Amino acid sequence: MKNIPTPTRVLHVVAAAAALLGTSLAAHAGGEVEVLHYWTSGGEARAAASLKATLQAKGDTWKDFAVAGGGGDSAMTVLKSRVLSGNPPAAAQIKGPSIQEWASEGVLANLDDVAKANNWDALLPKVVSDVMKYKGSYVAVPVNVHRVNWLWANPQALQKAGAKMPTTWDEFFVTAEALKKAGIIPVAHGGQPWQDFTTFEAVALGVGGPEFYKKALVHLEPASLKSPTMLKILTTFKHVKDFTDKNAPGRDWNLATAMVIKGEAGMQIMGDWAKGEIVAAGKVPGKDVLCAAAPGTANSFTFNVDSFAMFKLKNKANEQAQKDMATAIMAPEFQETFNLAKGSIPVRLNMDMSKFDACAKLSAHDFVSTAKTNSLVPSIAHGMAVSSAAQGAIQDVVSQYWNTDNMTAQQAMDRLADAAKTK
Repeated sequence: MKNIPTPTRVLHVVAAAAALLGTSLAAHAGGEVEVLHYWTSGGEARAAASLKATLQAKGDTWKDFAVAGGGGDSAMTVLKSRVLSGNPPAAAQIKGPSIQEWASEGVLANLDDVAKANNWDALLPKVVSDVMKYKGSYVAVPVNVHRVNWLWANPQALQKAGAKMPTTWDEFFVTAEALKKAGIIPVAHGGQPWQDFTTFEAVALGVGGPEFYKKALVHLEPASLKSPTMLKILTTFKHVKDFTDKNAPGRDWNLATAMVIKGEAGMQIMGDWAKGEIVAAGKVPGKDVLCAAAPGTANSFTFNVDSFAMFKLKNKANEQAQKDMATAIMAPEFQETFNLAKGSIPVRLNMDMSKFDACAKLSAHDFVSTAKTNSLVPSIAHGMAVSSAAQGAIQDVVSQYWNTDNMTAQQAMDRLADAAKTK
């Protein structure tokens, strides 16, 4: 799942959740909910189709605002044009720090009345609710949670190699060596910048721990970015590449996942959207393809939260429909139905997970537990931690280091610290 950049770069937006309004909508004269979107295939499309009728049955209508080609710079241009002309959509998917960027322009609606009526502060981890707020007020509603720090493995490949599912980076390299000797590609990787960054993020969390991760990759502290710990992270990260195959450059993430499903490769570091590929292949996550927290991160959780920012509207009926949508997104019915289709987990705490697969249950357990221990951290690779400018600059350095054989860890660390200064 490619990271979704912030509004100063590229805006991807979502329609599926607009349809998932469930039985919690109040009966009223009806309004229109126009939503920018890109979720149009697979489980996302099924989720949209199943509940679009529900929205219509409640008297509201859902107006599709699709972005051709799955989103991009054109989406950003269109959104800006709509907002500047005083005719914004009701909702658009906006993530992480970019929510505050949009709110600072004075164009987002205040959702405090909906949040208070439905007790959002108690239902969300503070680290997540803070992302949804601007100056203490809710301006966005979270849809789901993707855990990014996952390790996927083919159990038959591990068995053939006489190897085990690793829990530390030292064990990871032992397992990788065993897979290599057994003639199996140890690590399925797609050599694209965001995938390189996703792997780097997992290594940083596993080697440095959540507190170091926050200092270095959320707060961008110079002392942490230029430290022995960062040097070890970069060295470990580059060593992972030694166990990828020569065809990795440019490979899409889902093709790398397919390599693990088929047993062509032993392991992959990728977020839980990989489950969609596993299920589509007729396999069971947690059984046919094993899942575990990335090495060293069992007690930590990097989150990627999709969310809707709500724009200020002039039409009262549409405003009410917008609030209905926000209310329903956080309702248990929506959280279960949508996330079962999407492969993610509910953002709402203490949900009944009985219908979810083993990997989702583990993810939900860890989501709750890490929220209590301050080990629930935003994904820098997926637009949740820093400004889009800083994220892009740091990602460029990470990918250059991955792809440049003669760049040392020290050189990469120096460039990383410089990139973090980007505003």
